[in-house]
Amino acid sequence: MTAQPTPPIAASTLELIGRTPMVELTGFDTGPCRLFVKLENANPGGSIKDRIARSMIEAAEADGSLKPGGTIVEATAGNTGLGLAQVGILKGYKLLLVVPDKMAREKIQHLRAMGVDVRITRSDVGKGHPEYYQDMAHAIAAKLNNAVYINQFENPANPLAHETSTGPEILEQMEGDLDAVVVGVGSGGTLTGLGRYFAKASPKTVMVLADPVGSILAPLVERGEKVEPGSWVIEGIGEDFIPKNCDLTLVSKAYEITDSESIATARLLLTKAGILAGSSSGTLLAAALRYCREQTEPKRVVTLVCDTGSRYLSKVYNDSWVAEQGLVDREMHGDLRDLIARAATAGETVTVGPDDTLLTAYNRMRQADVSQLPVLDEGRLIGLVDESDLLEAVEDRRQDARFRQPVSTAMTAKLHTVQANSNLEALLPIFERDEVAIVMDGKEFLGLITRIDLINYLRRAA
Repeated sequence: MTAQPTPPIAASTLELIGRTPMVELTGFDTGPCRLFVKLENANPGGSIKDRIARSMIEAAEADGSLKPGGTIVEATAGNTGLGLAQVGILKGYKLLLVVPDKMAREKIQHLRAMGVDVRITRSDVGKGHPEYYQDMAHAIAAKLNNAVYINQFENPANPLAHETSTGPEILEQMEGDLDAVVVGVGSGGTLTGLGRYFAKASPKTVMVLADPVGSILAPLVERGEKVEPGSWVIEGIGEDFIPKNCDLTLVSKAYEITDSESIATARLLLTKAGILAGSSSGTLLAAALRYCREQTEPKRVVTLVCDTGSRYLSKVYNDSWVAEQGLVDREMHGDLRDLIARAATAGETVTVGPDDTLLTAYNRMRQADVSQLPVLDEGRLIGLVDESDLLEAVEDRRQDARFRQPVSTAMTAKLHTVQANSNLEALLPIFERDEVAIVMDGKEFLGLITRIDLINYLRRAA
């Protein structure tokens, strides 16, 4: 393999935005087509939104609306906010971002680590409601001095970034031969910018929309149908309104992709291509694969890895979360086993042994974000230790000995269990006693059911 020249030293990470790599996917069923992915997760901020962040900030500086020391306010699913922080902080601006509450915790932690003022609001309300993230951001910006609401949904510098950088890069990498590009819509900037560019530079290139089930966009494109918006867990794409920056007339074909297919496809991209991508990338890839398999002639198709999957480790790549959301096929038994989020029989339950220290129990609770741990001795359930047991055990001990005690000294050994074939009503008295349900099949421990597990089950069944 011929060695490639290494890039020159950059003066700042701003110079590293764009010029992202392209990879051809092999080992996937692409029908007669060749499928390529542009790795936008290689931008310094980890997503395609770095491009529009730089473009919008530079436009605001040029028109005088963003002044030195000012505050940038935005409504964002996370990645635009991270891009704005990536660019804005280096330029000396403050950031205030309004984020819907369904966003992955990794994005919020990343933003706060950069010193961003993050305001979390509801994700179950629509445009026009004062707590809708865009309305809330607009209202906050209006009350601040020396602040600008950057508004990616209407800002013309958003699609311009893709028309002048992303599009030309793709066509150059594809050596001028490109039949289709598959994109999603969050603000509409990627679709509109690329669509405008290819309409002029490569008229044969068609724009294909990947849309989550529940979004209003694909039904409009495919059937001319105006539907009531639903809900979806995929972040960053899909809309309950048509953003001003979204020109749907540029779209030739649209696919509706379920949350479960998006997540499964994102995971497939990791296991088959070694690419750790976000949830929206799973949506795009699923639509691209469908498009490729529907073709009768060879075509060259490009889609995007919009952001890094490292921001979704607690969700898309967390088996327990995926199961809790009902987004994975799993064997159903028609009994209480269906409510167990972390099955002991599959090795998913977080446990401790009687001889483990209380420090070990504490660390495992924190790491797994649980408040109780089954105590197993050679696979046999002998007790349960929860936060109250832990606190009671350590509060009266000498400081140097508090967490050195074995779990057996703090655990509850008198257990109230419930058999797996019991009905849902059997859980209610357990929860009324402020306990968790310990589910058994005879003498075999199957797992725990908490209140939130029951709520998740009822929500999925609704």
